[in-house]
Amino acid sequence: MLVNKAMKLKIFSDRSFLPKGMGHFVMLYPFWGKNPENEQDPNTGRFDHYAEIGRSFFKMTSLKEAEFAILPLAWEHVIRNEAKRDLSMSFVKEVKRAGKRVIVFFWSDSDQDIPLDNAVVFRTSFYRSKRKSNEFAMPAWSEDFVEKYLGGRLPIRLKRTKPIVGFCGSAPPLKVLLMWKLKNILRWGANFMGIRKKTTSKSPPIIRAIALHALSRSPLVEKNFIIRDRFLGGALLPDGRENLTLKQKVRLEYVQNIVRSDYILCARGAGNYSYRLYETLCCGRIPVFIDTDCVLPYDLDIKWKKHCVWIDESELPLVAEKVVEFHKNLSPQDFIDLQYENRKLWENWLSPEGFFANFHRHFNL
Repeated sequence: MLVNKAMKLKIFSDRSFLPKGMGHFVMLYPFWGKNPENEQDPNTGRFDHYAEIGRSFFKMTSLKEAEFAILPLAWEHVIRNEAKRDLSMSFVKEVKRAGKRVIVFFWSDSDQDIPLDNAVVFRTSFYRSKRKSNEFAMPAWSEDFVEKYLGGRLPIRLKRTKPIVGFCGSAPPLKVLLMWKLKNILRWGANFMGIRKKTTSKSPPIIRAIALHALSRSPLVEKNFIIRDRFLGGALLPDGRENLTLKQKVRLEYVQNIVRSDYILCARGAGNYSYRLYETLCCGRIPVFIDTDCVLPYDLDIKWKKHCVWIDESELPLVAEKVVEFHKNLSPQDFIDLQYENRKLWENWLSPEGFFANFHRHFNL
């Protein structure tokens, strides 16, 4: 794996501002160690390599010497608990008094604003049209599928005349899509009559449903779909615990669906980002990315449309045609090369170690 070690940021954090029993954020693993993991959970080990080499990207210093301070816990934990919020705000104020900026990570489906005037925010879910100058996208991280499930070897597919589009996950049933269409006929009529304010936004489940429906009806592509009626195939229990045996089974089916397809549909879930996008790239496959006003990591450095079938939300009914157009423009060798390039993109920019190796690019130092 190639990573850039040219820039080593000086960072500061303080364990005393970490609530009792609360794990610290991933960025601090090389210095404070990993948080406890359950060996049965498929996600276990996803940060091991970064924890080993992260000191080559960052140097832990005093607050006075540091270029940035790191809030020791992720913001999604702060917003749910007043005591944790008060403790975090004390840290932020201390950093501000020292004339420094604080880096905050918000790994969540929420697009809630973070009201800190001295913060640099890295988040998964937000909107390009509402983006603030201090906000940047971060990837969603899973285990390395190639290393964990595929014996460390990237399986390469040869170009077929008719592309195979894969998807494994939860999606609303067809009747939900039909109800949405009926509601929108009424909504558009109200718009036309001036009865209500115009709107074109779609709910997140409907975005996925429209794309799957359009692909299912098209003779232009082959489908490799596993549609589940529950998140994680039911491995997430009502009380918040997980059935880890079922989760492992569902995970393997998910990986197999990706590597046995040419393209993978990647549409937002509850948050305005796609976990599946990063997992698809990890496996060297080509995402069919539905752009719902998203912000992607390193958007000034990565030519994202080169790596994806890029589809604007307004083009959802034409998703099959867009896939075929992209596919036809690739020679057999281009198709193979893109699989290797997408894997390298994940390794060098989007994996935990790749993301943090390039972290300095966000700042003018």
